[in-house]
Amino acid sequence: MEYVVEMLNIRKEFPGIVANDNISLSLRKGEIHALLGENGAGKSTLMGILFGMYQPERGVVKVNGQEVRISNPNVANRLGIGMVHQHFKLVDNFTVTENIILGSEPRKGLVLDIDKAAMRIEELSKHYGLNVDPHAKIEDISVGMQQRVEIIKMLYREAEVLILDEPTAVLTPNEIDELMKIMKNLINEGKSIIIITHKLKEIKAVADRCTVIRRGKSIGTVDVKDASEASLAEMMVGRNVSFKVDKQESKPGDVVLEIDSISVKNNRKLLGLKEFSLQVKAGEIVGIAGVEGNGQSELVEAITGLRKIESGKVFINGEDISNLPIRERIEKGIGHIPEDRQKRGLVLDYSLQSNMVLEIYNKPPFSKYGLLNQSAIRQYTNKILENFDVRSGEGAVSIARTLSGGNQQKAIIGRELELNPNLLIAVQPTRGLDVGSIEYIHKRLIEHRDNGKAVLLVSLELDEVLQLSDRIAIVNNGELVGTVLASETDENEVGLMMAGVSKERNK
Repeated sequence: MEYVVEMLNIRKEFPGIVANDNISLSLRKGEIHALLGENGAGKSTLMGILFGMYQPERGVVKVNGQEVRISNPNVANRLGIGMVHQHFKLVDNFTVTENIILGSEPRKGLVLDIDKAAMRIEELSKHYGLNVDPHAKIEDISVGMQQRVEIIKMLYREAEVLILDEPTAVLTPNEIDELMKIMKNLINEGKSIIIITHKLKEIKAVADRCTVIRRGKSIGTVDVKDASEASLAEMMVGRNVSFKVDKQESKPGDVVLEIDSISVKNNRKLLGLKEFSLQVKAGEIVGIAGVEGNGQSELVEAITGLRKIESGKVFINGEDISNLPIRERIEKGIGHIPEDRQKRGLVLDYSLQSNMVLEIYNKPPFSKYGLLNQSAIRQYTNKILENFDVRSGEGAVSIARTLSGGNQQKAIIGRELELNPNLLIAVQPTRGLDVGSIEYIHKRLIEHRDNGKAVLLVSLELDEVLQLSDRIAIVNNGELVGTVLASETDENEVGLMMAGVSKERNK
């Protein structure tokens, strides 16, 4: 059997944690091999070793049958190994071409030959069906497009083995379908792919084999066609996982959030939200469904105070908060799980304990006479980390940046729920989480609702919106298309409305 990559008995330790404990993985030529595991199971670390970002304490790596020592990513590139990281490594104000050639710049004499590179990128883009504009600036293109730029970056360096770390965590359903096609194109061209993921549906759709790791140990490798989603989930978390959300009918109370025909401008200075009105009551979850970029971000930012409202008003418990500063809105009981955990959710270079009290560090028991009470802060943080199973090497003093994406997400959700807000705005709350964590977070959101609080849920996962919400408001192009009861609708109807077909017209 011809393996392009073999990783044998790999062990990797970090302070306080064994990330990889004697793990083996082999990749056949021309296969898509899924690496499945919970948040913090050691998937990204294992692939980081293959890409030369970490050195293992023990174990052997072979490429095309030869034992190799991959001391840094440049060595990996020379061996034909490329990696697309979960959080992209792109320079926002550079063009696509400038990003792709960074570190391997083509020269004509002493001068950079950008035109030659752009032509090569155009060729690659056409050949693999990537549709990337070599001259566009990164800051002007969608997240899905940025990911394609990362893929071309590998192809430009002639990678034969492509590692994709959580490639669908930030994509819309449509972009996910496109990515699946791109992966199949790459395999047809003789490339081999390792995909790190915990989305079982996608593994079933594209992968040939799947290696499961749990808490740093290898559980086994299976042929995907012989495995069910339930059996993969059980291998991953070590117990049965329920994919259905268990909830009673809601008992809505008073109106907590009232949005009265607000209009908000987007980043391009055009109206991203147009005369939008909505109510969310105590004891209910209202889901917002829509294709990404149809006004969801503008809506959330208008309520939380991150974006100015052009016209209309926002009320919390009957009080107009349209012009209040952010801190005062938090005081009025607004909790916010943001869409981008790294830009808006955490201060990455602060410890977890500093991050857990960002909104309340100036209140007792966390401070007195302007001095912080570190032991109270640590105690509070440890409670959140324990309740939400946030895994980190050094506990409360771990730096936020060192956690896996899923554990960062769980820490933010824990922080916001611990404040017990009257209105919780949850944007993509389970993005990048594994099935076990998703099950737990869904339970906590329902619990928050049952405690008589209001929840506004914004998610691109349509089944999440349908399962969690009591009512669903559908947005298209910044306007409210209509509101439906979750118990009386289905994916087809909501999908049509997301495309702008209003309910009255499709009856």
